[in-house]
Amino acid sequence: MNALPKGRLVGVGTGPGDPELLTLKAARALAEADVVAYFAKRGNNSNARAIVEAQFRPEMTELPLLYPVTTEIARDHDDYRSQITAFYEESAEKVAEHLQAGRMVAVLSEGDPLFYGSYMHLHVRLAHRFPTEVIPGVTAMSGCWSQTGVPIVQGDDVLTVLPGTMSEFELTRRLADTDAAVIMKVGRNLPKIRRALEATAKLSRAV
Repeated sequence: MNALPKGRLVGVGTGPGDPELLTLKAARALAEADVVAYFAKRGNNSNARAIVEAQFRPEMTELPLLYPVTTEIARDHDDYRSQITAFYEESAEKVAEHLQAGRMVAVLSEGDPLFYGSYMHLHVRLAHRFPTEVIPGVTAMSGCWSQTGVPIVQGDDVLTVLPGTMSEFELTRRLADTDAAVIMKVGRNLPKIRRALEATAKLSRAV
Protein backbone atom coordinates (compact mmCIF):
# COMPACT_ATOMS: atom_id res chain seq x y z
CA MET A 1 0.00 0.00 0.00
CA ASN A 2 1.35 3.42 -0.93
CA ALA A 3 1.74 5.91 1.90
CA LEU A 4 -0.50 8.95 1.83
CA PRO A 5 1.26 12.08 0.55
CA LYS A 6 2.07 14.52 3.31
CA GLY A 7 -0.23 17.48 3.62
CA ARG A 8 0.83 21.11 3.66
CA LEU A 9 1.04 23.47 6.61
CA VAL A 10 0.27 27.12 5.88
CA GLY A 11 0.58 29.91 8.44
CA VAL A 12 -1.91 32.57 7.38
CA GLY A 13 -1.59 36.16 8.57
CA THR A 14 -5.09 37.61 8.92
CA GLY A 15 -4.03 41.23 9.37
CA PRO A 16 -4.89 43.74 12.12
CA GLY A 17 -8.66 43.26 12.19
CA ASP A 18 -10.27 44.72 9.08
CA PRO A 19 -11.29 41.82 6.80
CA GLU A 20 -10.52 44.02 3.78
CA LEU A 21 -6.84 44.00 4.78
CA LEU A 22 -6.62 40.23 4.28
CA THR A 23 -4.20 39.60 1.42
CA LEU A 24 -5.24 37.92 -1.82
CA LYS A 25 -2.77 35.13 -1.12
CA ALA A 26 -4.28 34.51 2.31
CA ALA A 27 -7.78 34.38 0.82
CA ARG A 28 -6.59 31.91 -1.81
CA ALA A 29 -5.04 29.67 0.85
CA LEU A 30 -8.29 29.64 2.81
CA ALA A 31 -10.19 28.74 -0.35
CA GLU A 32 -7.91 25.72 -0.78
CA ALA A 33 -7.54 24.58 2.84
CA ASP A 34 -9.07 21.34 4.07
CA VAL A 35 -8.60 22.29 7.71
CA VAL A 36 -8.47 25.71 9.38
CA ALA A 37 -6.87 25.85 12.82
CA TYR A 38 -6.85 28.82 15.18
CA PHE A 39 -5.91 29.61 18.76
CA ALA A 40 -8.47 30.96 21.22
CA LYS A 41 -8.95 31.47 24.93
CA ARG A 42 -11.50 29.21 26.56
CA GLY A 43 -14.93 30.82 26.52
CA ASN A 44 -13.87 33.45 23.98
CA ASN A 45 -14.12 33.67 20.23
CA SER A 46 -10.97 33.70 18.13
CA ASN A 47 -10.21 37.16 16.76
CA ALA A 48 -8.33 35.63 13.83
CA ARG A 49 -11.33 33.46 12.97
CA ALA A 50 -13.70 36.42 13.16
CA ILE A 51 -11.56 38.36 10.67
CA VAL A 52 -11.80 35.63 8.01
CA GLU A 53 -15.27 34.27 8.81
CA ALA A 54 -16.57 35.29 5.37
CA GLN A 55 -13.94 33.02 3.81
CA PHE A 56 -15.16 29.87 5.58
CA ARG A 57 -16.75 27.08 3.54
CA PRO A 58 -19.19 24.43 4.84
CA GLU A 59 -16.84 21.60 3.88
CA MET A 60 -13.93 23.00 5.89
CA THR A 61 -12.90 21.25 9.08
CA GLU A 62 -12.36 23.71 11.93
CA LEU A 63 -9.69 22.94 14.51
CA PRO A 64 -9.90 25.30 17.50
CA LEU A 65 -6.84 25.15 19.76
CA LEU A 66 -7.98 26.34 23.19
CA TYR A 67 -5.46 27.68 25.68
CA PRO A 68 -5.48 25.72 28.95
CA VAL A 69 -4.36 28.53 31.27
CA THR A 70 -5.70 31.91 32.28
CA THR A 71 -4.25 35.19 33.48
CA GLU A 72 -4.52 33.97 37.09
CA ILE A 73 -1.19 32.18 36.56
CA ALA A 74 1.81 34.49 36.13
CA ARG A 75 3.72 33.98 32.89
CA ASP A 76 7.01 33.52 34.74
CA HIS A 77 5.56 30.84 37.04
CA ASP A 78 6.80 27.27 36.51
CA ASP A 79 3.21 25.98 36.29
CA TYR A 80 2.41 28.39 33.46
CA ARG A 81 5.51 27.50 31.49
CA SER A 82 4.96 23.75 31.84
CA GLN A 83 1.26 23.94 30.93
CA ILE A 84 1.76 26.21 27.93
CA THR A 85 4.65 24.10 26.60
CA ALA A 86 2.55 20.94 26.87
CA PHE A 87 -0.33 22.75 25.16
CA TYR A 88 1.79 23.74 22.16
CA GLU A 89 3.13 20.19 21.90
CA GLU A 90 -0.40 18.76 21.93
CA SER A 91 -1.63 21.37 19.46
CA ALA A 92 1.21 20.56 17.07
CA GLU A 93 0.31 16.87 17.16
CA LYS A 94 -3.36 17.64 16.49
CA VAL A 95 -2.32 19.56 13.39
CA ALA A 96 0.19 16.85 12.45
CA GLU A 97 -2.58 14.22 12.38
CA HIS A 98 -4.28 16.11 9.56
CA LEU A 99 -1.00 16.71 7.75
CA GLN A 100 -0.12 13.01 7.94
CA ALA A 101 -3.49 12.29 6.35
CA GLY A 102 -2.52 14.45 3.37
CA ARG A 103 -4.64 17.48 4.22
CA MET A 104 -3.78 21.14 3.78
CA VAL A 105 -3.98 22.89 7.15
CA ALA A 106 -4.21 26.68 7.34
CA VAL A 107 -3.32 28.05 10.77
CA LEU A 108 -4.72 31.53 11.36
CA SER A 109 -2.67 34.21 13.05
CA GLU A 110 -3.69 37.80 13.76
CA GLY A 111 -1.34 40.28 12.16
CA ASP A 112 1.71 38.45 10.82
CA PRO A 113 2.31 34.77 11.73
CA LEU A 114 5.97 35.25 12.66
CA PHE A 115 5.58 38.52 14.58
CA TYR A 116 4.48 37.66 18.12
CA GLY A 117 2.08 35.15 16.58
CA SER A 118 1.08 31.89 18.28
CA TYR A 119 1.51 30.16 14.92
CA MET A 120 5.27 30.21 15.37
CA HIS A 121 4.96 27.65 18.19
CA LEU A 122 3.53 25.20 15.65
CA HIS A 123 6.00 26.27 12.97
CA VAL A 124 9.08 25.36 15.01
CA ARG A 125 7.59 21.95 15.80
CA LEU A 126 6.27 21.04 12.35
CA ALA A 127 8.11 22.91 9.59
CA HIS A 128 10.93 20.33 9.49
CA ARG A 129 8.41 17.48 9.18
CA PHE A 130 5.97 18.77 6.56
CA PRO A 131 5.91 21.09 3.53
CA THR A 132 5.31 24.52 5.00
CA GLU A 133 4.48 28.01 3.79
CA VAL A 134 4.04 31.25 5.70
CA ILE A 135 1.77 33.93 4.24
CA PRO A 136 2.62 37.31 5.76
CA GLY A 137 -0.08 39.62 7.04
CA VAL A 138 -0.42 43.31 7.76
CA THR A 139 0.87 43.72 11.31
CA ALA A 140 -1.24 45.16 14.10
CA MET A 141 1.27 47.96 14.59
CA SER A 142 1.13 49.13 10.97
CA GLY A 143 -2.66 48.94 11.12
CA CYS A 144 -2.56 51.10 14.24
CA TRP A 145 -0.29 53.85 12.97
CA SER A 146 -2.10 53.97 9.65
CA GLN A 147 -5.30 54.75 11.56
CA THR A 148 -3.62 57.70 13.29
CA GLY A 149 -2.29 59.19 10.05
CA VAL A 150 0.94 60.08 11.89
CA PRO A 151 4.30 58.92 10.46
CA ILE A 152 5.95 56.54 12.92
CA VAL A 153 9.56 57.00 11.77
CA GLN A 154 11.30 59.01 9.10
CA GLY A 155 14.87 59.69 8.01
CA ASP A 156 17.33 58.12 10.44
CA ASP A 157 14.81 57.58 13.25
CA VAL A 158 15.13 54.35 15.21
CA LEU A 159 12.00 52.27 15.88
CA THR A 160 11.96 49.86 18.83
CA VAL A 161 9.34 47.16 19.32
CA LEU A 162 8.76 46.27 22.98
CA PRO A 163 6.50 43.68 24.64
CA GLY A 164 4.44 45.22 27.43
CA THR A 165 5.25 42.19 29.56
CA MET A 166 8.77 43.52 30.20
CA SER A 167 9.64 44.90 33.61
CA GLU A 168 8.83 48.56 34.21
CA PHE A 169 12.53 49.30 34.63
CA GLU A 170 13.42 47.71 31.28
CA LEU A 171 10.52 49.39 29.48
CA THR A 172 11.60 52.77 30.82
CA ARG A 173 15.24 52.20 29.89
CA ARG A 174 14.47 51.18 26.33
CA LEU A 175 11.86 53.90 25.78
CA ALA A 176 14.43 56.48 26.81
CA ASP A 177 16.89 55.15 24.24
CA THR A 178 14.77 55.27 21.07
CA ASP A 179 13.13 57.77 18.74
CA ALA A 180 9.87 55.85 18.39
CA ALA A 181 8.45 52.72 19.95
CA VAL A 182 5.68 50.22 19.43
CA ILE A 183 4.50 48.47 22.58
CA MET A 184 2.81 45.13 22.03
CA LYS A 185 0.85 42.98 24.52
CA VAL A 186 -0.66 45.94 26.35
CA GLY A 187 -3.77 44.54 28.11
CA ARG A 188 -3.36 44.49 31.88
CA ASN A 189 0.15 45.94 31.50
CA LEU A 190 -1.29 49.38 30.62
CA PRO A 191 -0.72 51.03 34.05
CA LYS A 192 2.94 49.99 34.01
CA ILE A 193 3.33 51.16 30.41
CA ARG A 194 1.78 54.56 31.23
CA ARG A 195 4.25 55.04 34.08
CA ALA A 196 7.18 54.17 31.80
CA LEU A 197 5.93 56.63 29.18
CA GLU A 198 5.51 59.35 31.80
CA ALA A 199 9.01 58.71 33.14
CA THR A 200 10.47 59.21 29.65
CA ALA A 201 8.29 62.24 28.76
CA LYS A 202 6.67 60.31 25.92
CA LEU A 203 3.12 59.92 27.23
CA SER A 204 1.82 63.07 25.51
CA ARG A 205 2.92 61.66 22.15
CA ALA A 206 1.49 58.19 22.69
CA VAL A 207 -1.35 56.98 20.47
